[in-house]
Amino acid sequence: MTATILVIEDEPQMRRALSAGLRANGFAVELAASGEEGLDRLALVRPDVVLLDLTLPGIDGLEVVTRVREWSLVPIIVLSARESERDKVIALDRGADDYLTKPFGMPELLARIRVALRHVAQTDGAEPVFVDGDLRVDFAHRIVTLGNAEVHLTPTEYELLRQLVVNAGKVMTHHMLLERVWGPASVDDTQYLRTYVNQLRRKLSLDPSQPSRIVTEPGIGYRYRRSTV
Repeated sequence: MTATILVIEDEPQMRRALSAGLRANGFAVELAASGEEGLDRLALVRPDVVLLDLTLPGIDGLEVVTRVREWSLVPIIVLSARESERDKVIALDRGADDYLTKPFGMPELLARIRVALRHVAQTDGAEPVFVDGDLRVDFAHRIVTLGNAEVHLTPTEYELLRQLVVNAGKVMTHHMLLERVWGPASVDDTQYLRTYVNQLRRKLSLDPSQPSRIVTEPGIGYRYRRSTV
């Protein structure tokens, strides 16, 4: 079935460009020019993915994310012209799944949408095993293998990896990871998180000359990037 994308964007030229590009790539498109209209369209249409501008008249994008997350898990990709990393972090912490900084290319946006749709499909299927190339994470037995060898992880390392792979393709902020792995009292210990990410990278034996599966989002957090399509 054709996936439906809801675009909440107040700039007419950007709305037209996004609508044309998405429709040309086989998506159905719904448009909204304000936060209020976007919430109404979301409730009526129930889209598969939401593209959300942060700067909107009336209810801004951050408030839209908050209200949507009160009742829906639809993937939200923030489209932001704001240079402040703080706004992006707030949007992600409130429940947005990803963000793109304007200007961006249609191929990158399409790739992010495909990741969001794939993540929803995987969540619905409740897969007990995550496989990405030579990496395999067996959630039921808490076993991680790389090639034919088992990777021995501490409980904390395993939980950190689990959070990243379950949300593969999504930006996980420092705050999210610290709260989910170590608890609310540790949300400011970013250096601690960085140390564990480096340990994971070493144990997964990723070639340092190649891009890592665990990608750093500077100033924001980390993203697990699949090595296979």
